[in-house]
Amino acid sequence: MRLRRLLPASGASAAAAREVPGRMRSEVPRERLRFSSNLTMPPERRRRMKLDRRTGATPKRKPGTRPDWKAGAGPGRPPQKPAPSSQRKPPARPSAAAAAIAVAAAEEERRLRQRNRLTLEEDKPAVERCLEELVFGDVENDEDALLRRLRGPRVQGHEDSGDSEVENEAKGNFPPQKKPVWVDEDDEDEEMVDMMNNRFRKDMMKNASESKLSKDNLKKRLKEEFQHAMGGVPAWAETTKRKTSSDDESEEDEDDLLQRTGNFISTSTSLPRGILKMKNCQHANAERPTVARISSVQFHPGAQIVMVAGLDNAVSLFQVDGKTNPKIQSIYLERFPIFKACFSANGEEVLATSNHSKVLYVYDMLAGKLIPVHQVRGLKEKIVRSFEVSPDGSFLLINGIAGYLHLLAMKTKELIGSMKINGRVAASTFSSDSKKVYASSGDGEVYVWDVNSRKCLNRFVDEGSLYGLSIATSRNGQYVACGSNCGVVNIYNQDSCLQETNPKPIKAIMNLVTGVTSLTFNPTTEILAIASEKMKEAVRLVHLPSCTVFSNFPVVKRRIFLMFIPWIFLQEVDTLPWGMKKARP
Repeated sequence: MRLRRLLPASGASAAAAREVPGRMRSEVPRERLRFSSNLTMPPERRRRMKLDRRTGATPKRKPGTRPDWKAGAGPGRPPQKPAPSSQRKPPARPSAAAAAIAVAAAEEERRLRQRNRLTLEEDKPAVERCLEELVFGDVENDEDALLRRLRGPRVQGHEDSGDSEVENEAKGNFPPQKKPVWVDEDDEDEEMVDMMNNRFRKDMMKNASESKLSKDNLKKRLKEEFQHAMGGVPAWAETTKRKTSSDDESEEDEDDLLQRTGNFISTSTSLPRGILKMKNCQHANAERPTVARISSVQFHPGAQIVMVAGLDNAVSLFQVDGKTNPKIQSIYLERFPIFKACFSANGEEVLATSNHSKVLYVYDMLAGKLIPVHQVRGLKEKIVRSFEVSPDGSFLLINGIAGYLHLLAMKTKELIGSMKINGRVAASTFSSDSKKVYASSGDGEVYVWDVNSRKCLNRFVDEGSLYGLSIATSRNGQYVACGSNCGVVNIYNQDSCLQETNPKPIKAIMNLVTGVTSLTFNPTTEILAIASEKMKEAVRLVHLPSCTVFSNFPVVKRRIFLMFIPWIFLQEVDTLPWGMKKARP
């Protein structure tokens, strides 16, 4: 059996591999080995062996190499000692030929790597290859350039900081913000916003051609409207300003508060006290002003309609829009100066009485008919002036003379029964549930009657009152307000008025100096309006439940004075009408 020795493909390559130092051997590519049947000795070693035989010296071997049996070394002989380190020859430096071989090997390795990459890319679909070119670019010839681009340039700081080198290196490794690789075509399509069918956007149109705007143009328009309303860009909306100091923790907390959204402050549903926000609207009867005194003003219980009646024998209805308030209709009553006019509870009828007549006029708004009620069977009153309508629309209460209160059915206008108090009836009103009647007498006493049985439930003296003029109850059934001739308004709790013979008022309002002739609660029981007809500008608004007066009402204007009229709040909106009279020059 013949032994075959593994040799490199060429002798020159093997010689170059022996001469290349250890640090460069790893860079030389490993070439394919083949079996060779030529066992001849290389020429260099053959010359060295001949020289040793002539001189009789033993050839020297490098440490770690296999012993040469032909040189006389065998297993039975003692191993030869290696030469001392001082006698060892230093390794030879790489020559120009070795460097050329290393370059050639590196080029061969790059060529093999490129061939392998092309082989792998043949199996990829075309879409994947296109995406890689978009993301990574054309890196066919230089992969190191791709690595440098992905790593990104390091941003050198201009200011010295106390951070460590590791932290600075970590900060510099963040890649810069890149542009998007592709843009979706659907994002470029501008969506149009309709400006005509929205009442808020309609006011922002500059001309008829702007019936539709893109979202970007609408955003610019909203920004312009905001800056126009604010008088410029507010300080909190400026994004260019940045705080230079971060030592103050309070400033940092404030910045954090302004940069987040949320319900930090909840809105209150109740009316605040102190200052009342008001808006001056167009006169209700601007299309039909009158020179006579206005005696009654009331809003319709279910529509934006206001009724104005006065001593000019006319009842006028106006549509309330706050701008023009167009007139709807005027009903003229011949030789009938109106003392009081009022809507029914359902708003289908208008009732009116006069100063010197016992006739009660009823105007049917649906049929458009005026129905006079000349005589009520069982009613012996010569003059019918003051009356009240129950909140549920079932009863009509007429204040008679000699202390009588007459209860009538609202539908048939027939007398149900009468109630008698001591003294003269100054004012009366129903409770919120229409089951009780409160009557204020001329001697300062208040009577509480049951409507069904027509019996007196309680009787008490209004504290500090010598002569009662007005009385009112709140819609929620909590308060009773009594006005006297001395300008004092006592606010009571309804429960105490029903149970105690000498109830104490919650608060006494003393902002008027003349007799309080009118009292009215608003529908939400947050405002109590008090007024006197005996003095100009004698009207006040009281906040409930604090029982404090709004300081900014009434608003006094030059050459304009407020005059009292019996009024009532709008049912759904807190709108308050009052009369005005121009002063003489």
